[in-house]
This record gives sequence, structure tokens and C-alpha cells, in this order.
Amino acid sequence: MTIEVVHDRTGLDEALDAQGPGPRAVVMTMGALHAGHLALVRRARELAEHVVVTVFVNPLQFGPTEDLARYPRDLAADRALLDPLLGDGDVLFAPSVHEMYPSGDPAVTVSAGRIGEVLEGGQRPGHLDGVLTVVLKLLHRTRPQVALFGQKDAQQLAAVRTMVRDLDLPVRIEAVSTVRDDDGLALSSRNAYLSPEQRTRALALVRALRAGEEAARHGAGAHGVRDAAYEVLAAAVDRLDYVEVVDEAFVPLRPDVDGAATLVLAGVVGTTRLIDNVPLVVARRPVEARPADTIGG
Repeated sequence: MTIEVVHDRTGLDEALDAQGPGPRAVVMTMGALHAGHLALVRRARELAEHVVVTVFVNPLQFGPTEDLARYPRDLAADRALLDPLLGDGDVLFAPSVHEMYPSGDPAVTVSAGRIGEVLEGGQRPGHLDGVLTVVLKLLHRTRPQVALFGQKDAQQLAAVRTMVRDLDLPVRIEAVSTVRDDDGLALSSRNAYLSPEQRTRALALVRALRAGEEAARHGAGAHGVRDAAYEVLAAAVDRLDYVEVVDEAFVPLRPDVDGAATLVLAGVVGTTRLIDNVPLVVARRPVEARPADTIGG
């Protein structure tokens, strides 16, 4: 069995039309695939008869000082990883920048709204607008019933869900849990930029999440959870961008509010910017940990 690789709209339409009946799932990536991406593909395989994986390094989501030029690109290696997971009728769509944006930067784009202005949006202005613009284009092109995104990019996931809801898009968004290395570090294509010493220091993100979880279990409340994580992370990274406890809309949780939340954080180690998060329950009383939500190790 072999997957079909296509690079333009005509080839994609022909491949999709040939798939026949049954639900279709899409996994959108920027390539440089790792086990986290492959977990999305495996889940897509479980949910749908047909799978489309896209590989496209989207320039709209990179700022002027970010790493667009050096972002790793190796389509042959990506395909080799996908071949054992996908089969006849499944599609790898790898368009060029000109194919996706034939007139250059598009005149009409998607605005992420408030969620695009805070935390990741505040640190990377326009980033989530660029993400949503390409996600919308790829949803139109691939015509899926379900689209899969990783929990590791929690704010992106929340923004996509909001766009799908507000624009009445006929697709279900499925989240897949963060995949981690044995030491707990969340898998990311940017981990390859870390030296061995920086990799060791990057584990402060994992320790910060664990500290936040522990504070939550002891009833510290939202601010106590945030402060516990902040203390760990601030001491180890070269630049701390944010540590916050947010609700599902990425609004910081007030200290007098209990309930489901996400502890999100970001920092720079060396020249590499890393993000991570963990879902948790904030309550101003001790709560029992839920193993599925905790940072292992």
C-alpha cells in the first residue's frame, strides 16, 4: 500500500474524489514530523475511513524575527514516517507557498479576535491570525469531517475551535493529548535546536507544570498555581514569556473561581522558544489528582 503525494489543488481534488464513501480526517502539519504528529495520524486512522496529512510551512504565522528560513524541511523523511501508518487512497498534500498564496500575502485573512492578542498572541502578534487563515484554507481544500490538533498547542487548539464555532464550519475538531519524551519534555520540531545543556535546562518547563499541578492538588487556587509554576520556570530559562492559568477561552482564571483550567507557559532557552501546558482542576481545597491529566515522570 502507498499514500498519494500531491502538490496542487487539481491533484488534491482528484485524489479526494477517488477516495469514495466514508468519513475523511485531516492532520495539518508543518513537516519535520515526530512522534507527536504520528499520534495525530494514528488517531485520525481510528476515526475515519480516509486520511489526509498536509505538510506546509506557513509563512503567515511567522513573525519577522522568527525562524521561518531555518525551519526544518524534509518531505522525503516525513513521507517515510507516514508510509507505515497510511495506505491506498490516503493523501499527503504538500503545496508550495505559491500554491497556497498565488498572489502573495492574501488581502483577506482570518482574525483570531481577543484570543489572538493574549499570551501567544501577545508574544507573537499576528501569529494566530496566520494559523487560522491557513487552517481555514486547508479545511476548504481537504473537505474533512474531522480535523485533529494536538493539546500541546493549547491556545491554537482553542482558537481553531472558536473559528469553527463562530464561522459554522462543518467539521469536528478532535484534540489529541501531548506526546512527551521519556524525560517529560513535550515533543516539538524546535527541540532539535537545543544543545545538550539547553535540553537539560528546558526540563524546567516540565518541573514548572508539575509544581503547578501539585499546588492545584493542595487547593492553592489559580494564583497559587500560577505562582508555583512561575517560581520554578523563572529560575531556569533565559527569558520567561508568560505563566498563566486560563479557562477554555484563554481568559486568566480569577483567584475566587474554581473549575477546569489549563496551566500554560512559555520561555526561551538559548535561542529556542518553547511552550507547554497541562489541563488541571483549580479548587481552593485539596483535590484528588486525575492521572490522565498529569505530567508523568
